[in-house]
This record gives sequence, C-alpha cells and structure tokens, in this order.
Amino acid sequence: MKIPDLNLLVALNALLEEGSVVGAAQRMNLSAPAMSRTLSRIRDAIGDPILVRSGRGLVPTPRALELQDQIRGLVEQAHAVFTSGNVDMSTLERTFSVRANDVFVSSYGSAVRECLKKEVPKATLRFVPEGDTDDNALHEGRIDLYISSMRSFGADIKVQTLFTTSFVGLVREGHPVLDRDVDLGSFVAFEHVSVSRRGRAKGPIDRALAEHGLERHVSLITPTFHTAIFALSDSDLILPTMPRHMLGEMRRLGLRLRDFELPVPLETIVIVQAWHPRFDHDPAHRLLRRMIKRICEGEHE
Repeated sequence: MKIPDLNLLVALNALLEEGSVVGAAQRMNLSAPAMSRTLSRIRDAIGDPILVRSGRGLVPTPRALELQDQIRGLVEQAHAVFTSGNVDMSTLERTFSVRANDVFVSSYGSAVRECLKKEVPKATLRFVPEGDTDDNALHEGRIDLYISSMRSFGADIKVQTLFTTSFVGLVREGHPVLDRDVDLGSFVAFEHVSVSRRGRAKGPIDRALAEHGLERHVSLITPTFHTAIFALSDSDLILPTMPRHMLGEMRRLGLRLRDFELPVPLETIVIVQAWHPRFDHDPAHRLLRRMIKRICEGEHE
C-alpha cells in the first residue's frame, strides 16, 4: 500500500481555512499554479473535489466539511511533535499569522519583523486585516495572534495586555479649527471622518457629545485610519479618534497634520494580544508573544 504524502494534509488544511487557492499558496509560500497542482493531488487521493466553484469563489464540499476538524487536529498534533522540546529557531521555517489593524501594523510591524528576523530568520510574518465581523479565526487556527482593543474573546482564549492609549483629534496643517483653543462649538462646526471597519458613523464620541446636547456631522466613513489620514490633507475634515501612540510615526513621516486635545473625554483604550491555549507552550509562539510585548513596552515606557 502506497503511503500518502502527509504534506498534502498541511496543504488541505490551508485550502479549507483560506477557501482560496491563492490565499493557501501565499500562506504556504507557494505559487498559485503549484497550489493548484497540489489541490489536484488532494482530490485524487481523497476521491472528492474538496473545493468547488461558487460564483467568484470556492466553497468546500460536504466531504471536505466532514473532514475539516479532523484534518486541523492532525496538523496541530504533527506541529506539536516537531515543535516540542528544544527548537532550533535559526532553522525553523514557519509563517506567523497576526490579525491587527493598520494602526498597529504601521506603528510596530517593522520592529516586530526586524526582531523576528534576528531570532527566527526563516520565519514569515503575515499580518491579516480585521474583517467586517468578528469570527472564530483563533479557535479554528487560521491566525496565531489577534491584536486589538480589549473585547470579549471567549473564556478559553488567553489574553495579555500590551499597552494603553488614548485618542486625540487630527486635522491638516492650517486648519481653521486651530486658530484658537478647540472647544465643543468649534469641534462640531466642521465635518468629521469616522473610522470603522463595519461602516459605522456613530460611536462613543457621539454619546459624549449628546450629554452636552450636541451632535456632529460625519460626512466620510473609512475602514482604516490610513485612508482617513490621507483624506485630511486637502479638506477641513476632523479625525477625532486618532490613537495617540501613532503620532510619533506620523511625525517621522513628515505628514503636514496637526493633533489637538479633544474637548470631550473618551475612555482610555487597552490594547491586548490574544491567542488560543493550544499555543501556550509552543516555543516559537511564546517567542513571538514575548517579542511583541517587549517592543510595545519599550515604545510606551
């Protein structure tokens, strides 16, 4: 009896979690044609199409859904076998998938990658954007870490505080709101930009303004802070929720933007990293967590 190539299990796990040949190829550092050939081998080995086209994407077959949990478990067990005990970080080839927003990536992504390069030179750092809705990516093993503001992650998810930050207002250089101290009246006199991956215009700042009998006009909603920042350069828009810890990076880039203290108080934001307990004792994962914690603490001392 011919022994099947166990690498196909790893590829199949990636294909089912990504739901895309291109996504699975990127995750495994392969070309899309190579991953397509691997999918063909998987189909021959299992005797099932595994993924079939639906519209512009691919969806798993009933047989694939039936196997998914079993395949994930086998891959995790195999990973545990090869990463238990002493691990030679200098030769370890591994992709770390970290879900984080553009503010964290722009502020800390380069530093994390440089530190990782020194400790695990053959590793790949893959930042995954936040989606429109929260999902089970941590439970399903599609990401290694989730870095975000504190939220409900579930009782079994491990959480560690990285740092705290607050919000400031941000406008273009020469904006008329800066002609004098920014008070509530001048703050709501100009149109605002809201940053929300879910497309929301309202938030904590609106509740704070309502306590003073005021409301603002949000005329632009963007999914990321970077798109909001670039929208400020040639307009009189106000971005009222700029994370304070990003100001240093903004100044290093020489952007012609100015920050100001908000005339309404907003709660301090706690930024955390969260992971599934399956990675608690994984040496490489522990190294990555310690590295991120150390970098964030160094920036906020």
